[in-house]
Amino acid sequence: MMNMTNKITISTLILAAAASTTALAQKQTPPEGAPPKAFTVPAHESYTLPNGLKITLVPYGIIPKVTVSLAVNAGSINEGSNHGGVASITSELLKEGTEKLTPEQLADEAARMGSTVSVTATDDQTIAELDILSEFGPDAVRLLSDVLQHPRLPDSELPRLKTDLLRQIALGSSRPQVIAQMHFRKIIYGDHPYSVVLPSDTEVKAITLDDVKTYFNTNFNPERSHLYVAGKFETGAVKKAISESFSKWPKGGAPWKPDVPSPKSGHTLDVTDRPGAPQSTLIIGLPVPPPNSPDAIPLLVTNALLGGSFNSRITANIREQKGYTYSPFSTISRRYHDAYWAENADVTTQFTGPSIKEIFGEIDRLKGAPPADPELKGIQNYLSGLFIIQNSSRGALITQLQYVDFQGLGEDYLKTYVAKVNAVAPADVQKMTANYLKPDQMTIVVVGDKSKITDQLTPWSTQ
Repeated sequence: MMNMTNKITISTLILAAAASTTALAQKQTPPEGAPPKAFTVPAHESYTLPNGLKITLVPYGIIPKVTVSLAVNAGSINEGSNHGGVASITSELLKEGTEKLTPEQLADEAARMGSTVSVTATDDQTIAELDILSEFGPDAVRLLSDVLQHPRLPDSELPRLKTDLLRQIALGSSRPQVIAQMHFRKIIYGDHPYSVVLPSDTEVKAITLDDVKTYFNTNFNPERSHLYVAGKFETGAVKKAISESFSKWPKGGAPWKPDVPSPKSGHTLDVTDRPGAPQSTLIIGLPVPPPNSPDAIPLLVTNALLGGSFNSRITANIREQKGYTYSPFSTISRRYHDAYWAENADVTTQFTGPSIKEIFGEIDRLKGAPPADPELKGIQNYLSGLFIIQNSSRGALITQLQYVDFQGLGEDYLKTYVAKVNAVAPADVQKMTANYLKPDQMTIVVVGDKSKITDQLTPWSTQ
């Protein structure tokens, strides 16, 4: 950021004050925004090795850096009963050296390339990644191959990693937002693995190195994996490194079998007592069509207009107009062929009931009448611009490609996203709201002081 010295004279201040007064006296209509730019997917090459490993190479940008990322279809959904936390522990152990490299040597090798080894486990996938200087692209491919094919998995590090995870669980389970999420997902997913937000202490304490090895050997194989390389790199050298290192990864383990849930909808009021809490944490939502549905993008636009952006209706109501909360937001989850819509808010205790009433009121208002063209166009411009920004770096582009490939959305998804967002009509938004966002089918989770909120919740406890 550049430092600038501004010389402000008295006359400048007078002119600024006059301009400000005029603006307050007569609010001007802002100029109409330019048409959103279409997103152009960079030229890329995809192929598959004989062992089943999928490869995508994306020459991109002018900065001399490259990101090498391997996505494995294995996460907490694959842990099995009574083994919660093993996916997270495994992802951490993968960073603790290889058969040839000690943990220190692995870290030094990554640092030599200008990076660190990142391994992260989610519900559905584990992502191993390096972001390095371009000249080290082939070396990064070989290093990542070593990490995934020949991990050291040292037993000596297991107690430390379990202690760290137990500390994270203790911290998370004390937060009302996490408590609410745990209750919400348990209600809609039941016994499906997606219901688990945090593993139990008992499960984590019981994890052994044999559990880690069994999980790894069962779920990590080339047929469940996809390697992405994006940035400035020498294609021939990178492809040679891929062939020499990853072609040796033997087939084996279990094939990927998606476990798609059947989430529950229907009115439920779930209240967790938090005596003395100055705020109530709310999660209100229900299952909606998954990412591969034709209605997914129209529903995304509807969400942004209703509660998923700063200028959304629910935010304007309970934040700007009523002052019940500071940062409400709604989201649509994005797991494999599964989604739910949820409004989240931490509201002042005395306005718990009124907040729920206003949230449902905004849903009913949108169901009763389509939005005006200018309101919808503002949301579409916001989503279009956000999408372009989200694809403006190597890592972000890889994340988008991983999402599209994992969900099976096809290459046209990225190419047509902006056009489809802008093709949503006001009547479509009204239809999405009426068809999918039904208050009488929503789960309402509240974490707050029961002594002060029970009476406020009466209208929803008798439905």
